[in-house]
Amino acid sequence: MRQVLSELTLTTERPVEFIDITARVREALTSSGIRDGNVTVFSRHTTTAVKVNERCSRLQQDMEEILKSTVPAASYRHDADTVDGRPNARGHLMSLLLGASETVPAAGGELMLGGWQSIFFVELDGPRRERNVVVKIIGE
Repeated sequence: MRQVLSELTLTTERPVEFIDITARVREALTSSGIRDGNVTVFSRHTTTAVKVNERCSRLQQDMEEILKSTVPAASYRHDADTVDGRPNARGHLMSLLLGASETVPAAGGELMLGGWQSIFFVELDGPRRERNVVVKIIGE
């Protein structure tokens, strides 16, 4: 059993944004030389998420709206004293609904995603100059 760890660096442009990282995860799998196993994609930030869903610009707009309406802008206690001065409690709360990672099986050197599935990095506290995503591939 082999393990390969790589990291993706992203720049985000909007407060809430879905970024398709499927091609970059595929590149990491190909570069690893691992053909069969599991690919875990993990965000290293508490105001972001990683999700598998359909790539459709209208659907991404709907997903953004449902997150914003589920966690409305408000005066959250966390915003009174944050680590970096950003009032980002809303991003932290939205991330609770989504999760920090996804694991996708790999077979024959390919991600076993369904025909409509893509892997998204979800920004919930943007824009940010640098975001990091870990890709851990385990297999043979």
